[in-house]
Formats: sequence, C-alpha cells, structure tokens
Amino acid sequence: MGGVPRVVLDLLENLPKEKFEITLLLNLFQGELRSEIPKNIRLVTIASGKEDFSKNPLIQKIQLVLRRLKLSFYEKFPSILYNRKLKEDFDIEVAPGYTEFEWVLNSPNKKSRKIGWFHTDVSYDKDQNRVMKRINLMKKFDWMIFGSAQTRQIIDDLYQVKYPKSSVIYNVINIDEARTKAELMEVNYDVHPVFSSVGRLHFRKGYDTLIRIHKRLLDEGLQHSIAVIGGGNEMENLTNQTKELGVEKTFLLLDTKKNPYAYMKAADFFILPSRSESYPLIIGEAMGLGKPIISTNVGGISEMIENEVDGILVNFDEEKIYEAMKRFLIEPQLVESIIKGTEKAKEKFDAQKIYNQVTAVFENQFALKK
Repeated sequence: MGGVPRVVLDLLENLPKEKFEITLLLNLFQGELRSEIPKNIRLVTIASGKEDFSKNPLIQKIQLVLRRLKLSFYEKFPSILYNRKLKEDFDIEVAPGYTEFEWVLNSPNKKSRKIGWFHTDVSYDKDQNRVMKRINLMKKFDWMIFGSAQTRQIIDDLYQVKYPKSSVIYNVINIDEARTKAELMEVNYDVHPVFSSVGRLHFRKGYDTLIRIHKRLLDEGLQHSIAVIGGGNEMENLTNQTKELGVEKTFLLLDTKKNPYAYMKAADFFILPSRSESYPLIIGEAMGLGKPIISTNVGGISEMIENEVDGILVNFDEEKIYEAMKRFLIEPQLVESIIKGTEKAKEKFDAQKIYNQVTAVFENQFALKK
C-alpha cells in the first residue's frame, strides 16, 4: 500500500500504450494492490506472496525460507533470472525506488538505458554508509528522476553531489480516483470533529507525538478524535501509548485499509505529523477531497502546500503542531478559508503534465540508445 507501488500502478495504467510495451517484474507478488495491476501489462513474478502460502505455520516457514533463498540466488545471478524469466532484451529498465537500484544496475542487458527513481529525504537517515551507497549507485544510472526538488537539493546541500543527468518529476496524484473511492462506502465516527491521517506506523511518521498532543487538547476541553489509517511495526507501541494516556477511544488506530479515502472523507480535517517525508501523495489526495490540512514542513511538502492558503505548514515540533491543531478547533473562519483554497487542487496537481514528462524522459533515453 506504499506510495511507490501506487505510483508505479498509476504509470502502468496511464502512460501511452501506443508508445510503450511494458513488462512489470516483481520479486514478490504480494500485497493489497496486486489485484490492481493493469491486465494489458506483461507481468513477470519471481516469487509468490504470503497470500498464496499454506495456512499451516510449519509449511509456511519452510516456504518463506525457500522464497528467501530463491530471491538471493537470482539477485546474485541476474543472468540466470533473465534467461529463465524474461528471455528478451529491453530498451529501457527502470528502478522505481532505491530497493531496486542494484537489481537494475546489475542487469545483464548491457545495452538498455537504466533509469532510477528516488523519493527519499536522505537528511533523516543516520546510517551514513547506507546513504552514501545510494548516492553512489544513483551516479551509475543513465538518468535519475527525483520525486521532489528538495529530494535532489538536499543531497547537494549535505554531500555536495550533483546529478546533471536528472530531472524532478512529481509523483502523480490521482484526485479523481480518490474522490470516486471516497464515495464507495460510508464511514461514521463517534466523536467529532475528526482529524484523519494516513501513513505507515513508523517512528518517522510522528504518531507518538500526535498522541501526546491529542491528550493535551482533550485535557483543555477541546473535544475531538483522531483516526490513523495504516499498519506497521509501531502498532503495538502506539496502542500501548494510547492506553497509558487513556485516549484509546478517541485516538483510533484503524490499521491498513484498501480504501482509506472513505475514512478521510468522513473526517473533518487531515493531519500529517511526520518527522521525514519526500513527496507524499496523500497530501494531494486530502486536498482533492477538500480537507483542510495540517502538515509538518519536511521533504517536498512545501512544494505541495501553500501555507495558510490550502493548508498549514509547521515545523516538526510538538508545540507547533499543537498550536495548529488548536487553531483548527477554535477558528472556524481559518478552516473555511483553507477549504476554499483546496478547490484548485485538481488544477494544481495536473496528472497529464506528469505523464507527459515521464514519456519525454523515456523517449529521450530510447533515442540515445539508438
């Protein structure tokens, strides 16, 4: 359900079919979105997903071990992977995120043009070896696409590395799809007003801070609830935190939902309290649903939100987030003003412009190959 898989699916669906014949290679055929792969795309999979495993715990463990060995083998011997699974040469090979960089760069297809996509704010990662490895791998691509201007600029600012063979192309935000899916089901919350949030339950998403702010506002008599849609490895810690503060009935951890838009539509506001982001699609989708947004000013979010016009930007700081939420709860004129500002979301996030930019990069690289 992450941003990168959704970006890939959208491009597969909307890039001009008369220009490109696309093969999607998946290491794992797994996840909530696997049923949404367009039928006209050639799909090649290396290993099955957990959905296809045995329900027997012992057999499932054996299947997981075998799957891990299979993936490791193909990663070590990519020529065998291509001979067995792909059996053809490609003009262009694309790594949609850093986890695929080495798979694409190690391709035995030496004549193809290699394109990498990078969506990550490196300033948040404290593992310098990992950061430098990614920075150096990106130098090896024929062309790099960065998901926001900040994503590329921060590498130059911190490491003095530039990428002359690169461009900034924002991820497509499909507002029409979000609006359509928001109408497919009805969601009801017990306590209004409601702040919704969508994100993986990871420390960098800042939900631990949001729980503390929620408690402070309730203690001041400012009634509201918060609904977080998303799963992840912080679920247990966050659940325990809500119980310790006695807010488990108003701070709702709803886990992953295939259709988060219905939950967003039923809420009054949207909040993203992240410590780190790149160019989160969910901001544009919330704007497209007409929701007044509070977001931390991290990554490329300032390229998405015009402060005090179609959202509120704050530093990642408990006091600043608290003040912004309080404003939403006590200043209805501010909320109405921002709702009005969201009316231009469709125009602001022009999907066709992005499809044209990606198409141009692919066509230029194909021309260079010839």
